[in-house]
Amino acid sequence: MKLRDFFTTDAVALDLQADDKDGILRELVALLDLDEKSESTLFKTLKRRENLGSTGIGKGIAIPHCRSLVASRLRLAYGRKPGGTDFNAIDGQPVYNFFLIVAPPLEVSNQYLPVLGKIAQFAKDPEVPNRLLELTSPQAFLELLEERSG
Repeated sequence: MKLRDFFTTDAVALDLQADDKDGILRELVALLDLDEKSESTLFKTLKRRENLGSTGIGKGIAIPHCRSLVASRLRLAYGRKPGGTDFNAIDGQPVYNFFLIVAPPLEVSNQYLPVLGKIAQFAKDPEVPNRLLELTSPQAFLELLEERSG
Protein backbone atom coordinates (compact mmCIF):
# COMPACT_ATOMS: atom_id res chain seq x y z
CA MET A 1 0.00 0.00 0.00
CA LYS A 2 1.54 3.29 -1.14
CA LEU A 3 0.18 6.70 -0.14
CA ARG A 4 0.73 7.89 -3.70
CA ASP A 5 -1.95 5.45 -4.89
CA PHE A 6 -4.67 7.21 -2.88
CA PHE A 7 -4.18 10.71 -4.32
CA THR A 8 -4.98 12.24 -7.71
CA THR A 9 -3.81 15.64 -8.93
CA ASP A 10 -7.40 16.98 -8.97
CA ALA A 11 -7.66 16.32 -5.21
CA VAL A 12 -4.59 18.49 -4.50
CA ALA A 13 -4.86 22.26 -3.88
CA LEU A 14 -1.67 24.22 -3.22
CA ASP A 15 -3.34 27.56 -2.52
CA LEU A 16 -6.25 27.23 -0.08
CA GLN A 17 -7.99 30.58 0.35
CA ALA A 18 -9.89 30.27 3.64
CA ASP A 19 -8.58 31.93 6.80
CA ASP A 20 -10.34 29.74 9.39
CA LYS A 21 -10.84 26.08 10.25
CA ASP A 22 -14.39 25.87 8.83
CA GLY A 23 -13.37 27.43 5.55
CA ILE A 24 -10.36 25.15 5.21
CA LEU A 25 -12.53 22.08 5.86
CA ARG A 26 -15.04 23.26 3.23
CA GLU A 27 -12.28 23.73 0.65
CA LEU A 28 -10.83 20.28 1.40
CA VAL A 29 -14.26 18.65 1.08
CA ALA A 30 -14.80 20.42 -2.26
CA LEU A 31 -11.67 18.68 -3.61
CA LEU A 32 -13.52 15.35 -3.41
CA ASP A 33 -16.01 16.53 -6.06
CA LEU A 34 -19.18 15.39 -4.26
CA ASP A 35 -22.72 16.68 -4.72
CA GLU A 36 -23.82 19.63 -2.57
CA LYS A 37 -25.79 17.56 -0.04
CA SER A 38 -22.91 15.11 0.42
CA GLU A 39 -20.45 17.99 0.85
CA SER A 40 -22.65 19.50 3.55
CA THR A 41 -23.01 16.17 5.35
CA LEU A 42 -19.28 15.50 5.20
CA PHE A 43 -18.43 19.00 6.44
CA LYS A 44 -20.72 18.53 9.47
CA THR A 45 -19.16 15.13 10.22
CA LEU A 46 -15.64 16.60 10.04
CA LYS A 47 -16.70 19.49 12.30
CA ARG A 48 -17.99 17.01 14.90
CA ARG A 49 -14.67 15.14 14.70
CA GLU A 50 -12.70 18.38 15.16
CA ASN A 51 -14.84 19.29 18.17
CA LEU A 52 -13.65 16.09 19.87
CA GLY A 53 -10.06 17.28 19.48
CA SER A 54 -8.07 19.02 16.80
CA THR A 55 -6.49 16.89 14.11
CA GLY A 56 -3.61 19.37 13.95
CA ILE A 57 -0.68 17.07 14.78
CA GLY A 58 2.02 19.76 14.91
CA LYS A 59 4.85 20.86 12.61
CA GLY A 60 2.32 22.71 10.43
CA ILE A 61 0.31 19.59 9.59
CA ALA A 62 -3.30 18.55 10.20
CA ILE A 63 -5.04 15.32 9.23
CA PRO A 64 -8.80 15.92 9.37
CA HIS A 65 -10.48 12.54 9.04
CA CYS A 66 -13.79 10.75 9.53
CA ARG A 67 -16.02 7.93 8.40
CA SER A 68 -19.11 8.93 6.46
CA LEU A 69 -21.84 7.36 4.35
CA VAL A 70 -21.10 9.91 1.61
CA ALA A 71 -17.93 7.96 0.80
CA SER A 72 -18.30 4.70 -1.08
CA ARG A 73 -14.54 4.08 -0.80
CA LEU A 74 -11.53 5.60 0.93
CA ARG A 75 -10.98 9.15 -0.37
CA LEU A 76 -8.04 11.48 0.27
CA ALA A 77 -7.24 15.09 -0.54
CA TYR A 78 -4.36 17.43 0.21
CA GLY A 79 -4.53 21.18 0.65
CA ARG A 80 -1.87 23.77 1.44
CA LYS A 81 -2.50 27.17 3.02
CA PRO A 82 0.66 29.19 2.22
CA GLY A 83 0.21 31.70 5.04
CA GLY A 84 -0.93 29.07 7.52
CA THR A 85 -4.01 29.24 9.73
CA ASP A 86 -4.95 28.55 13.33
CA PHE A 87 -6.23 24.97 13.52
CA ASN A 88 -5.80 24.42 17.28
CA ALA A 89 -2.81 22.18 16.58
CA ILE A 90 -1.25 20.37 19.53
CA ASP A 91 1.90 22.51 19.29
CA GLY A 92 -0.12 25.75 19.13
CA GLN A 93 1.48 26.66 15.77
CA PRO A 94 -0.28 27.56 12.51
CA VAL A 95 -1.13 24.74 10.10
CA TYR A 96 -0.04 24.93 6.45
CA ASN A 97 -0.62 21.37 5.22
CA PHE A 98 -3.91 19.49 5.40
CA PHE A 99 -4.43 15.82 4.59
CA LEU A 100 -8.14 14.93 4.40
CA ILE A 101 -9.14 11.28 4.85
CA VAL A 102 -12.73 10.09 4.42
CA ALA A 103 -13.81 6.47 4.55
CA PRO A 104 -17.16 4.68 4.47
CA PRO A 105 -18.46 3.40 7.84
CA LEU A 106 -17.99 -0.21 6.77
CA GLU A 107 -14.85 -0.47 4.73
CA VAL A 108 -14.09 -3.89 3.32
CA SER A 109 -10.47 -3.03 2.47
CA ASN A 110 -9.91 -1.71 6.03
CA GLN A 111 -7.35 0.87 4.87
CA TYR A 112 -8.58 3.90 6.85
CA LEU A 113 -6.39 3.52 9.94
CA PRO A 114 -3.31 2.23 8.08
CA VAL A 115 -3.51 5.23 5.70
CA LEU A 116 -3.95 7.60 8.64
CA GLY A 117 -0.84 6.05 10.21
CA LYS A 118 1.14 6.30 6.97
CA ILE A 119 0.31 9.99 6.61
CA ALA A 120 1.32 10.66 10.22
CA GLN A 121 4.58 8.79 9.59
CA PHE A 122 5.17 10.71 6.34
CA ALA A 123 4.53 13.99 8.18
CA LYS A 124 7.08 13.12 10.89
CA ASP A 125 9.88 12.94 8.31
CA PRO A 126 11.98 16.01 9.25
CA GLU A 127 12.27 17.10 5.60
CA VAL A 128 8.60 16.78 4.67
CA PRO A 129 7.05 19.97 6.15
CA ASN A 130 9.53 22.23 4.32
CA ARG A 131 9.32 20.19 1.13
CA LEU A 132 5.53 20.54 1.19
CA LEU A 133 5.83 24.31 1.44
CA GLU A 134 8.13 24.36 -1.61
CA LEU A 135 5.78 22.42 -3.91
CA THR A 136 5.00 24.12 -7.21
CA SER A 137 2.43 21.70 -8.66
CA PRO A 138 0.05 18.88 -7.70
CA GLN A 139 2.31 16.52 -9.66
CA ALA A 140 5.25 17.55 -7.45
CA PHE A 141 3.13 16.59 -4.41
CA LEU A 142 2.56 13.11 -5.85
CA GLU A 143 6.28 12.77 -6.58
CA LEU A 144 7.13 13.76 -3.00
CA LEU A 145 4.73 11.08 -1.70
CA GLU A 146 6.36 8.53 -3.95
CA GLU A 147 9.83 9.52 -2.82
CA ARG A 148 9.31 9.91 0.94
CA SER A 149 6.52 7.56 1.91
CA GLY A 150 7.62 4.37 0.22
